[in-house]
Amino acid sequence: MAEVKLTAETRTDFGKGAARRIRRDDKVPCVIYGHGTDPRHVAVDGHALLMALRTPNVLINLDIDGKKQLVIPKEVQREALRGFLVHVDLLIVKKGEKVTVEIPIHTEGELAPGGNLLEYILNALPVEAEATHIPEGVTISVEGLEAGHTIHAKDIPLPRGTTLAVDGEDAVLQIVAAQTEPVEEEEAEAEGAAAEAAGEGEAAPAEAGAEGEGGG
Repeated sequence: MAEVKLTAETRTDFGKGAARRIRRDDKVPCVIYGHGTDPRHVAVDGHALLMALRTPNVLINLDIDGKKQLVIPKEVQREALRGFLVHVDLLIVKKGEKVTVEIPIHTEGELAPGGNLLEYILNALPVEAEATHIPEGVTISVEGLEAGHTIHAKDIPLPRGTTLAVDGEDAVLQIVAAQTEPVEEEEAEAEGAAAEAAGEGEAAPAEAGAEGEGGG
């Protein structure tokens, strides 16, 4: 598990105006809490924190006014359109303790032929792991799986020291059969009706001509 060193400074100004000023200085307002301590408000360099958060559940060795503190990101707020960091909650952790986090789910392999689809029931897997050894994710093989197959939480191999934080019977992934697009059927029916109408239209003038010749 990656450990990143960052520097933070204590902040005493609060509210939306103060937060905007912090972000104008390319910093991110953060709150540190946990282990029965009072929440502590700090500001962290925005670019450095953004790069650190590219690793899920990254362990951050935070230097706060000269004092070290181990933390992990607990809640990250981003601006909806541009995605920049708005606010981050940081949870204090200690070496050796267990924490509950969600880790990314990755898949490998090809499904059985037939155009089947892979559906994610869970986008991340809740697990309990040592705070300083949180897995970066789990990888599930879907090689050759056919429609109707379901992968449950208990089926996923976990790194040593990591346990599930959900019921083992909970569905994580399932393989579903590809559905025929109803639009294609409707288009085929429409084309058939159009061809039939065209055939009737071509026959009508011939019949009219025949009647005219008989009447002369």
